[in-house]
Amino acid sequence: MRAAGFPAPARGGPPVFLATGCSSGVGLALARRLAAAAERGECRALLTARATSLATLTSAVGPSTANLACHPLDVTAEAEQRAAVREAERRWGGVDVLVNNAGVSYRAALEEMTEADERLQQAVNYLGPMALTRLVLPGMRAHRWGRIVNVSSVSGMMAMPTMGSYSASKWALEGASEALWYEMRPWGVRVTLVQPGFIRSDSFEHVLHPGGARQEGLDAERGDYAAYYRHMAPFIARLMRRATAEPDDVARKILRCALRRRPPLRQAVTLDARVFYMLRRLLPRALYHAALYRMLPGVSSWAPRAQDSTAGREARP
Repeated sequence: MRAAGFPAPARGGPPVFLATGCSSGVGLALARRLAAAAERGECRALLTARATSLATLTSAVGPSTANLACHPLDVTAEAEQRAAVREAERRWGGVDVLVNNAGVSYRAALEEMTEADERLQQAVNYLGPMALTRLVLPGMRAHRWGRIVNVSSVSGMMAMPTMGSYSASKWALEGASEALWYEMRPWGVRVTLVQPGFIRSDSFEHVLHPGGARQEGLDAERGDYAAYYRHMAPFIARLMRRATAEPDDVARKILRCALRRRPPLRQAVTLDARVFYMLRRLLPRALYHAALYRMLPGVSSWAPRAQDSTAGREARP
């Protein structure tokens, strides 16, 4: 794990990682890699997950050791944020590498999102990572060394219908991380945004819906937006099932970024993320959006014809 030329933290010893969202997907793959490295004495790691998912994490990585510990952390809870950082400080003196991986995704047209839904989306994907970052930065600045790795998404560079709130949370993370890159560079603290695209997993089955519902069947009859959900849900599912990237591929690249002497600000870590980055950069903006609109599944049927809509309203009592 210790790559050639990788500088050890100024306070000495193997680097201390704090990673969030380690009970599934990319986070669980990252946890397994960190646990294996900790066993070899190459790092020390505090792996975190919500209390309700902690058993899944501990069963995957084994019991705590001198270099490894699992800890409950809901990234939206201030007390748990502080407790996790204090635990890393108590065990190993601080945090050298923070990996903000925990995330949640709503599938909903923006009109159907409630304020509570929006707050939860932002709290998990943006406010939580920023709070943890603020907690670890004083120690990193004191030692003039540190790594902040924020797991963003291809949705942090482009938006899709029914996923606008998710994109908004990732765009917020991207903007703050870019500003932080400038602020921390004089202190030797490097900030990286890891941008995965579609990953072969079942995470599309765990998206949230307005009001906290998870069942896809609830999308079947949703009024004017029914066609949006009816087409987008299977479209995204197909893309994820056909993806070539696995969670472990992304986890490996997260660690590679964290261990580089000069990690980049942004790192697209799947082929589709790199393709979308190039398309957005090279195509004229109007052409880019027009092309993606035409690629949406069944988009011509998303809104009823004007006369059909009028007839429907006239037929109502």
